[in-house]
Amino acid sequence: MLLRRGFSRFAGDRGTTTVIGFRNPARCAGTEAAVKSDSKNVDQKKRGRGQFEIPPPKYFAGAVKPLDPKVTNLYVSHRTHNCGELRKTHLGQQVTLSGWVQFHRVKAKFMVLRDGYGSVQLIFSEEKVKPEWDIENISLESVIQVRGTVMCRPEGQQNPNMLTGDIEVEVEDFELLSKAKSELPITVREQVKITELNRMTYRYMDLRFPEMQSRLRFRSKIISEMRKFLGEKCGFVEVETPTLFKRTPGGAQEFIVPSRMPGKCYTLVQSPQQFKQLLMVGGIDRYFQVARCYRDESARPDRQLEFTQLDIELSFTNQQGVMDLAEDLISQCWRSTVEPDLPAHRFPVLKYDNVLNDYGTDKPDTRFDMKIKNIFEDIRLIVDSCSPTLRSILTAKDGTLAAIVVPKGQNAWPSKSSLAKLVKDQLQLFSIPLWLKAFQVPDISSWPNFGENEQVSNAIKSKLGPLSNHGDVILIAAGRKFEALSLLGRLRVIAADELEKATGVAVRCQGPNFLWIVDFPLFEPGEEPDTLKPTHHPFTQPHPEDAHFLFTDPLKVRGQHYDLVLDGWEIAGGSVRIHNSGIQRRVLGELLKIKPHSLHHMLEAFESGCPPHAGIAFGIDRLIAVACGAPSIRDVIAFPKAAGGRDPMSGAPVDMTKEDQLLYHINCLPKG
Repeated sequence: MLLRRGFSRFAGDRGTTTVIGFRNPARCAGTEAAVKSDSKNVDQKKRGRGQFEIPPPKYFAGAVKPLDPKVTNLYVSHRTHNCGELRKTHLGQQVTLSGWVQFHRVKAKFMVLRDGYGSVQLIFSEEKVKPEWDIENISLESVIQVRGTVMCRPEGQQNPNMLTGDIEVEVEDFELLSKAKSELPITVREQVKITELNRMTYRYMDLRFPEMQSRLRFRSKIISEMRKFLGEKCGFVEVETPTLFKRTPGGAQEFIVPSRMPGKCYTLVQSPQQFKQLLMVGGIDRYFQVARCYRDESARPDRQLEFTQLDIELSFTNQQGVMDLAEDLISQCWRSTVEPDLPAHRFPVLKYDNVLNDYGTDKPDTRFDMKIKNIFEDIRLIVDSCSPTLRSILTAKDGTLAAIVVPKGQNAWPSKSSLAKLVKDQLQLFSIPLWLKAFQVPDISSWPNFGENEQVSNAIKSKLGPLSNHGDVILIAAGRKFEALSLLGRLRVIAADELEKATGVAVRCQGPNFLWIVDFPLFEPGEEPDTLKPTHHPFTQPHPEDAHFLFTDPLKVRGQHYDLVLDGWEIAGGSVRIHNSGIQRRVLGELLKIKPHSLHHMLEAFESGCPPHAGIAFGIDRLIAVACGAPSIRDVIAFPKAAGGRDPMSGAPVDMTKEDQLLYHINCLPKG
């Protein structure tokens, strides 16, 4: 079961995060390179997911619906209007504006002034300019305040690309509030390309770009709508839970927080999982929280050491109740912020086994077809006739053979060498033996034999021939079922990307495409022989139809776990919880070999009377990134960490002082 989130087991409902790519290849070339660089050391379990190439649509058009200007100007003393609100209706009015100098041309005596709401052109007439203003020496990004009169731009000088493009402000008074140095590391102009390192190092300047302003305001609006829906419409109670806690058995690496008690420490919570279940025991039967979560893992475009999730839990419900709540929540937020006309219908529900067989992943992008075709059943009786390499793979445990047909795939891979490179690059991502062939579909009379004898090649041709046409590309993979399907799932997404890139024609239909994935296995094999680990976390309730297998054949048991997927991205996940202390104790001790004492507080709480309960968590960072079409979740977080968990802006993490080491009873080992 390596396809799922190996890094988040035991952590609770996840607000996990994933890299997002621009559909426009020119926009994302640098980002893709960074992703590849950051991803070199990715565990093969995670490399098989096909998560690096799906280009999400940009549903959010890039500008939050403007606030009432009266609201934006409340409680401020340095302006009467913001820079984005002035129109022809303001002609002749005296206004006071404040903001940053984005552009100026001294001889023509005009500037462009920008704030968080837009930009406006300023005109300086010679008879009104005072020498002490020294406007010739005003540096870009200096903060100024001006007072002047709104005027119509001269005929033919209107700028349709600016909301304020029909007017300009003739300046009558000027004040320099803060002078910027003449040589800045970042120029805040849309056409200027900035390195990722500079963006992170000078984040306070990067935030001035309209795109970042827009994304953060959109994020704020989404979270506000979530709070409004849960609190005002559904009667949920927002409860803050502790950040400092104790180590959770198993799961992701947690941050250790030393205490002043010798040898004692806290950990930062991976999620509020245990606390929200304890709130159910305590009678807070409808809980939510916009929670900060922490995991000590390398920060890449698809992960952050600290991230945000919307955490929800409620008592006396079941799986369908939580799924209905989540659908209503996300639909309400989507209609309020993105698409007012989102159709009102329930999201499709797909089973884990089916999506793995059809799409090679548990987070399928169903906006395009290109499903995986099983070939193994067609050659099962003639496996002994296969070549030694293919035969050894197919006769091993869980061996399979499958393929995808890429319609008009020769547009993406016009030569045999391009296909050979694709095969080589993809096989390098897997450490186990896999057999992968890629070829352009010729006339039916000249199909390749794949290095197999006539009987085997004819069986493959009879299966795939009727499904393909001249000019298509066929990708065939053999290996352990899970890895072979994962490889094809990854190739399916790459194929859609490459076709869209090569032809400029959308392969994916218009979204959003929300869907549920259910019936996940409750457990999967552990790293050591004859051990188990939970697919989700150890508190997930077994499926009632499989409960009789729980302690006899646990790998047959499905969990009451559900993921919400949007266009190939998991945006939420949750489960029904175990509320019986006896079952929970046995799951921990007998099946997972976790000492029940490490979770004694949970078990004791269940013994005090615990209602049936279930919950879900939305990954805020990922949801916003998908909606915005952002190249990385870093682009929807105000102050993210760079690769390795570093903060180039502040230099964090920093060395511990000797005084801190003494205070917290820590002896730091020498570097290296």
